[in-house]
Amino acid sequence: MKTTLVTDIALLRHAIAQARRSGRTIGLVPTMGALHAGHLSLIKAARAETDFVVVSIFVNPTQFGPKEDFNRYPRPLERDLELCGQAGADLVFHPQPEVMYPSDYRTFVEVTGLQDVLCGASRPGHFRGVATVVLKLLNLVQPDRAYFGQKDAQQVRIVQQMVRDLNVPVEIRVCPIVREADGLALSSRNEYLEAEERRQATVLHRALTKAQRRIEAGEHDAAVVRQVMVEQIASVPGAVLDYAAVVDADSLQALDRIDAERPVLLALAVRFGSTRLIDNLLIR
Repeated sequence: MKTTLVTDIALLRHAIAQARRSGRTIGLVPTMGALHAGHLSLIKAARAETDFVVVSIFVNPTQFGPKEDFNRYPRPLERDLELCGQAGADLVFHPQPEVMYPSDYRTFVEVTGLQDVLCGASRPGHFRGVATVVLKLLNLVQPDRAYFGQKDAQQVRIVQQMVRDLNVPVEIRVCPIVREADGLALSSRNEYLEAEERRQATVLHRALTKAQRRIEAGEHDAAVVRQVMVEQIASVPGAVLDYAAVVDADSLQALDRIDAERPVLLALAVRFGSTRLIDNLLIR
């Protein structure tokens, strides 16, 4: 199908208003572009559940630290537009940074506690940028549903809390992680990996599934489960652990004991060369 490209806020709002007037429900899929099958699964879910699907493609500068990969982050817009059309998007919103953040911009959103652990501990300010841009997109599009991937589990939890706390009238839909055949979670940053690093990167999923099996076998000591992941990552030369965590899926706080009554999140961040990858498993 043909997808409309919009770069201007006024034109975006006009298109949304037209869809609303015709009685259509709105779905939003926020992305930074460099789309892969994981993103497309979100667009397809929105297509199945809503009448008018908006995909945002915006490499958000406020969620990158000063030494991170903002300038080299892939931006294959033409390919992304083609993929959006194939997946069923009605409109792509692709603003320039100055549209989202004018020169006198001063307002940011923070979700305290949830933003400071896991990735937030090693990427200070990252989730302030994420929460801010997501709230702006929700305000601009005013969707009935917004679609996020479970791979970014901390981001999802922060968005859920923000939406609840600020009374944003939207349903947050969380879709499963999409993986390669060898278990590697799809990520736009995977294309940074050299061939050997790509082979090494499968250790994330192996570590998570090994820890999951340990829990399923009856292990309740979170430190033991965490050590399973640490040792698995350490077994691969070139894999540098940022964190391995066993946390409460709601509070994102580290656990001492695993309670069968509460969901547990196993989470990893690992570097291969200059590329940092994350992955997780939610155990209910």
